[in-house]
Amino acid sequence: MSIVPVRGADIDGAEVSWFAPLCSDDYRHLGVPDGSLRSSWAHTRDIALRAEALGFRNILCPSSYQVGQDTLSFVAAMAPLSSRMNLLAAIRCGEMHPVMLARTVATLDHLLQGRLTLNVISSDFPGQQESSELRYRRSREVVQILKQAWTQDTIDHDGEIYQLKGLSTDPARPYQVNGGPLLYFGGYSPDALALCGEHCDTYLMWPEPMDLLAQRMREVHAHAQQHGRLLDYGLRVHMIVRDTEAEAREYARELVSRLDDDQGRAIRARALDAGSLGVALQRANRDRADDDGFVEDLLWTGVGRARSGCGAALVGSVDQVLSRIHDYMAMGMRAFIFSGYPHLDECEVFGTKVLPQLKTVSLPHAYGRVPPGVPATPLGSGVRR
Repeated sequence: MSIVPVRGADIDGAEVSWFAPLCSDDYRHLGVPDGSLRSSWAHTRDIALRAEALGFRNILCPSSYQVGQDTLSFVAAMAPLSSRMNLLAAIRCGEMHPVMLARTVATLDHLLQGRLTLNVISSDFPGQQESSELRYRRSREVVQILKQAWTQDTIDHDGEIYQLKGLSTDPARPYQVNGGPLLYFGGYSPDALALCGEHCDTYLMWPEPMDLLAQRMREVHAHAQQHGRLLDYGLRVHMIVRDTEAEAREYARELVSRLDDDQGRAIRARALDAGSLGVALQRANRDRADDDGFVEDLLWTGVGRARSGCGAALVGSVDQVLSRIHDYMAMGMRAFIFSGYPHLDECEVFGTKVLPQLKTVSLPHAYGRVPPGVPATPLGSGVRR
């Protein structure tokens, strides 16, 4: 039984997504640079196109100041090359003035003909360290302004950070007229949970033991309830899946066999979210893990030795991984963002061995986001405009 109620509970299936390593996060052996896997337009484009061909419903396009490619430029370039898969673009709140961001998002949404989704991020900027409270207050105002730009004729916002009066939304109306792109969000602080519960559509978690994931879902649901809202829930996790569990575990050992721990720490430290609560929770997973790095049956923390953010993988046979995904779905999760190393190779493995055995959908828009007189996309259809 579902841990919490979800939006459109009649939907039978899940949104299964892959990952575009825009931030130089692709390896054959973790922590060992490989020139052929260096983040580039051509390499990441090929991953995205293969994911679409295999039937993935969305692809996360992350953001980093330190390394890699620009997210929104990549999404724009993918628009004419793709036709079915959504693109989940990471936006760092405050990086761009929210009115200009609204216009950029609207343009991208038209280029993609409604296939744009957004991952809302509240991180520090390069060379700055700000309180969690300030970052999430800014993010809240950015999201409020975006929603006005997508649903009203004018933007009128009187906040602590932004003050806007009577700005026309003509340049900022997206292709998705039923409220704009879906907002995916991840965060663990009280301010983060409050923002997600009030304004976002899908709460994304990083891997933890199942009882802790259930606790996160209940906490966010309590915030959403205060605003009469229901959310979707999702999991971002790496994948090592093989025909047998022994083969999967052997590949996991090989993946970290050349990892120098000093290099791993350097990779983790260069991320702007390295000091966040979410990253600390991933570190706690590694601290609790057994000698082989498993913090729970199938959940291996070795990836986090050379990666900030999502730091664990499901490691097992096809049947084991399928069973665990179904367990997550039974808890109420309907959005999954998977990845593996190297990303193109593991996209092929998961996309041919596991994905065909999963019923997939694209997440629908929430109730209550439809401007008067505009018909909503029916919940449960799995069809995006």
